[in-house]
Amino acid sequence: MGLTTTQVAHSMAACGAPAHPDLIAGWEQGSHVPSEPQLFALADVLWCTPTTLMGIEPRTLAEHRLARLLSVERLAYRIGMDAEAYRAAEAAQRWDGDPRQTRALVDALGLSLRKLIGIMGRVDELAGHLRSAIEGRWKVRVAPVAEIVHVDGTLVGDALREMHAEFAAFSERYMGHLVARNDDARLKEIAAERAAYLRRLVDHFWELIGEAGEVPPFNAVIR
Repeated sequence: MGLTTTQVAHSMAACGAPAHPDLIAGWEQGSHVPSEPQLFALADVLWCTPTTLMGIEPRTLAEHRLARLLSVERLAYRIGMDAEAYRAAEAAQRWDGDPRQTRALVDALGLSLRKLIGIMGRVDELAGHLRSAIEGRWKVRVAPVAEIVHVDGTLVGDALREMHAEFAAFSERYMGHLVARNDDARLKEIAAERAAYLRRLVDHFWELIGEAGEVPPFNAVIR
């Protein structure tokens, strides 16, 4: 933009986040890191987003918050949570907010529930519960899955019941062809379909959940 570090420093001071020109030079060289207020002000001065300055696509709760120009205190206020409790959630990468707070969070950060579960690193945990549900007693998996995805237990139960029935159909088809002594090619085809189904367990779950996966419900989550 043709600005000197002194000019940037002057503009940042006007934004309420003063910084010495030498400090700005340190940011450019990578020897120093701006504070959150300085990052927000620098993005305003340079007419860009914080993530452009960070050089990344947001991956964590903190990075998504920074991308929205939100401080911990401001976001915590918007979602109705104590600031220290929210800060702890960011640090631990573990979200335990109630349904109302969860809805407010995904709205504030422009996320979906599905995206939030991915950010929290709970996709594999969800996949494990789904696998157990389709292979065994799906009802006992409703509460754990609902706790992870923050979706009403009734919707989760409907999805797990349907997935359990779909998976059972693979076993019935396989055994039917086995008893009929059909050729190996058909058995391999069914086995391949079954394997593909297992690979898409999480995707298929969200497909069955539908719009609820985009906006969490207000009613209580089964715990």
